[in-house]
Amino acid sequence: MEDFGPRGGSQCCCLVCVRTNEIAVVEDLGQFKQMLSPGLSFICCPFQQVAGRLSLRIMQLDVICETKTKDNVFIQVAVAVQYRVIAEGAYDAFYRLTDPRGQIQSYVFDVIRSTVPKLELDEAFSSKDEIANAVLRQLQHVMKEYGYEIRNTLVTDLSPDARVKASMNEINASRRLKEAASHKAEAEKTKQVKAAEAEAEARYLSGLGVARQRKAIISGLQSSVAEFSEEVDGATPKDVMDILLLSQYFDTLSSVGANSLFLEHDPETVASMRASVRQSFLTSDAIMKR
Repeated sequence: MEDFGPRGGSQCCCLVCVRTNEIAVVEDLGQFKQMLSPGLSFICCPFQQVAGRLSLRIMQLDVICETKTKDNVFIQVAVAVQYRVIAEGAYDAFYRLTDPRGQIQSYVFDVIRSTVPKLELDEAFSSKDEIANAVLRQLQHVMKEYGYEIRNTLVTDLSPDARVKASMNEINASRRLKEAASHKAEAEKTKQVKAAEAEAEARYLSGLGVARQRKAIISGLQSSVAEFSEEVDGATPKDVMDILLLSQYFDTLSSVGANSLFLEHDPETVASMRASVRQSFLTSDAIMKR
């Protein structure tokens, strides 16, 4: 502020520069005179003076309030209040409130300590928006009377005691370990079921292979017996079967001998084998006829 005018006069003209988004409060001998808008203005010194300035920009007040939940857990609630002075209510904002930040903080404490105790700890974490809206409604209703506009309120943090945090982490870890064990058991079950299904399928296919092999052997034996009986005069199918059984018997002995096993050998074994095979065929045929 600069003075212009005669040095010896009783009053002079002073220039006042007000910044953008600010309002200057002018008093005349201690009584409110006018509000100065942004730009260059003139006042009469020394009778008039700038008593103060109000910023119209949005300001933020961070409030931390400690309270107790419904399940008796003490937590610290951090609330960010964004507010600004209303140009039309600048008189009330300057003259009616000595400490607007302290006033806002008191109302935040009141709302937090009347809302959070109705909620359990888990509900408080999931109801941050409801808590912020309750603070916003209360502040908007009260502070508008004093020339302040509450733009927004945000619950930025809910912080319980460190021991409560540790217990919550242990509960969460135990639940996740339980879920992991359940999933692991389910995976093992699925693995065993699939292995059993694969083994059953393998055995089924192996049985089909053995059945086809035996069918092919029988078919080959039938054709061999038929060809041998036709080409050799006086040979009966019984003679051919005896020869085949004898050759199979010697092949079996050679295979067993390769493994250094001691078995009792009797030439009558072939005859008894033939009789057993014949009896089994007859028994199967009788069963089929029934």
